[in-house]
Amino acid sequence: MALTAGNVMEQPAGIAQAETAAAGTAPAGTAAAEEKHSELAPLRPLLIDVALPLLAYYAAHSVFHLSMIASLTVSSVVPAVRTVLQLVRERSFNAFATLMLVVNLAGIGLSAVTGDARLMIAKDGAISSVIGLAVLVSAFAGRPMMTAGMRPFVVKGKPAMSAAWDRLASGAAASVGASVSFRRCERAFSLIWGTVLVAECVAKVIGAYTLPVATMAWMGTVFLVAAILIGIVAGNAAAGRIHGLVAAEAERTPAPLA
Repeated sequence: MALTAGNVMEQPAGIAQAETAAAGTAPAGTAAAEEKHSELAPLRPLLIDVALPLLAYYAAHSVFHLSMIASLTVSSVVPAVRTVLQLVRERSFNAFATLMLVVNLAGIGLSAVTGDARLMIAKDGAISSVIGLAVLVSAFAGRPMMTAGMRPFVVKGKPAMSAAWDRLASGAAASVGASVSFRRCERAFSLIWGTVLVAECVAKVIGAYTLPVATMAWMGTVFLVAAILIGIVAGNAAAGRIHGLVAAEAERTPAPLA
């Protein structure tokens, strides 16, 4: 085929279009990756402070067949390190890491408790009571512990939503009433979950000494599942209200452009 002047002129144009398309695709892909990373970033504390210790416990106990005390000790390493480092470096309190550490220490202490089958069933409810009481105390102290677990699902890694959450929590929102409502719902969410977990413990203890042991062998799981479902249903009312307040604040005061 003869090489004409038109072909010579068309080739650079085609190359230029391909380069332009590639240049446009790269930033878009980078932006998508950064957005995905920003959505997952708020979940990192939950994964490190809660999921990792649980995984360490089950791996030590079920895979490596360590004793309960040894498994709880292994799973306490990360929460202990995280709690101390945050206290030393940031002079702040890591609620979830400390809670997991306390729960593990309670488990180690309760592992020494021996007795009949009813006492063993009742002992299982003590862990729920430790978590529930900690959540209730945090709510009454004005630092609701469940907030850290709820925030990632509300803001979803969006800068505008995250900034709106911070303004509402600090009282710097456009509406003072919105900040008051936000803090009230934030506290209510933790109160709901703390109450449900303590109630599950009470129900398990009562059941251990009033129902047949064979019944409580499976009823304990029913109590736990019921408590979680009630917590989700009841907590959704407060969580839904919080989401609405954050969304309204984000629309009212958009985040500044980067």
